[in-house]
Amino acid sequence: MNLQRDPFGRLLLDGEPVNPVRAHPISAPDEGLSLVGPDGHERAWVDRLSTCPEPARSLLQEELAQREFHPTVQRLVKVSTFSTPSEWTVETDRGPLQFVLKSEEDIRRLGGPGEGRLLITTSHGLMLFIADRWALDRASRRLLERFL
Repeated sequence: MNLQRDPFGRLLLDGEPVNPVRAHPISAPDEGLSLVGPDGHERAWVDRLSTCPEPARSLLQEELAQREFHPTVQRLVKVSTFSTPSEWTVETDRGPLQFVLKSEEDIRRLGGPGEGRLLITTSHGLMLFIADRWALDRASRRLLERFL
């Protein structure tokens, strides 16, 4: 795979600009990566990022890190009301955050029954990840249960 950066920092595959897009960014981030050209068509497919040879793997990981931003919620501090829309104050791995939850449908369960992974979409489109809702402190779980 002939992957490199041009002088402007764009990722190039065989001299053509591409953007990496994960097939399953939350559930299987290492599996299935598409390199998409400016016209939206796939130029290459990577089955597993971890098996991609260096330096291409490093370039792809750098590009993905710039494009993907999914803070992980560590604690729910406050919820303005138990009906939506409501204003939430949370602590994430990237620092404190206040956001508006428009509706209960903006909290999605990931995985099968009994799994604690959640994805929360704020009113501004930012996606927050909860790796395991059962691992949150008791007060956070109580606040969250009102919306599930």
